[in-house]
Amino acid sequence: MFTVLVIVCVALSVSGGIYAVGTLFAEEKTAVENRLSALTRHVSPLAMKKGENAVTSVTSNLNDAPNRLEKIVSRFVNVRQMLEQADIQIPTSRLLSYCGVCAGTGATIYLLFSPLKTMAPVIAGCFFFLPILFVWFKRRRRLKKFAAQLPEALDLIGQALRAGQSLAAGFQLVAQQTAAPLGPEFGRCFEEQNLGVPLEKAIMNMTTRVPNLDLRFFATSVVLQRQTGGDLAEILDKIAHLIRERFQIFGQIQALTGEGRLSGVVLLALPPALFVAMLFLNFNYIMMLFNEPLGRKMLAFAIFMQLLGAACIKKIITIKV
Repeated sequence: MFTVLVIVCVALSVSGGIYAVGTLFAEEKTAVENRLSALTRHVSPLAMKKGENAVTSVTSNLNDAPNRLEKIVSRFVNVRQMLEQADIQIPTSRLLSYCGVCAGTGATIYLLFSPLKTMAPVIAGCFFFLPILFVWFKRRRRLKKFAAQLPEALDLIGQALRAGQSLAAGFQLVAQQTAAPLGPEFGRCFEEQNLGVPLEKAIMNMTTRVPNLDLRFFATSVVLQRQTGGDLAEILDKIAHLIRERFQIFGQIQALTGEGRLSGVVLLALPPALFVAMLFLNFNYIMMLFNEPLGRKMLAFAIFMQLLGAACIKKIITIKV
């Protein structure tokens, strides 16, 4: 049975690796495709210097339909939306192939070096979500950078409005003067309204791509101002001031809760680390938790208390600003 499991895991790893390498070294675009891509993309001058671009809705792959595996994974995580919000320009099928390679590799290594073979499916499941976890971290970092750039962008739009320019021209100015990720997003919004999409709809589409609360405040203020009138430049100045004040308060909260967050990490990581250490130091001793009925009850109770402790610590150190 052990040999069969190893063979299956190795086969999955090799096949997934061949597919991933094949997608990485895919055939280059032709000259016509490159010209069409240039015509359907908006690239700001600052982003062009850094080799970055903003993908428009015209450039999305119409053949990238969700397959069965993506539908199953999407029940837990919206992979397609995460890739868009993280600005990772790869198909979801390629990301899922990376997940399969990680799962097969992790299960193979575990089966070869661990005496507890029954945990191989759990290890494979954990390794399967490693690429998705990487995308999640990159998405989180991109959203944080977007939030930090937003006050300066609002000030820039307010100055453009005071100079007599339109709101769409202010969006174009932000796209040209601001680095990624905020500049390309505003450039995509400006491009959509150039293609016939109403500006309010283009702004709401941007709030869908970038789930930021301050951006929703901005979108709501723009929609209300265009319906009822008012001084939009003054409203943008107040929103920018509010965002800066929130960042200042959030920094103070992070400094005050740093000790609690570090204590929570240590307390939550200590039991699993000791379990892994005892698994290799004294295997028969740790197997009593799985073989004995009382041991299984104790293990289930320990896992429940770990989750309860994590929820309590999270509740204590999380302060909404």
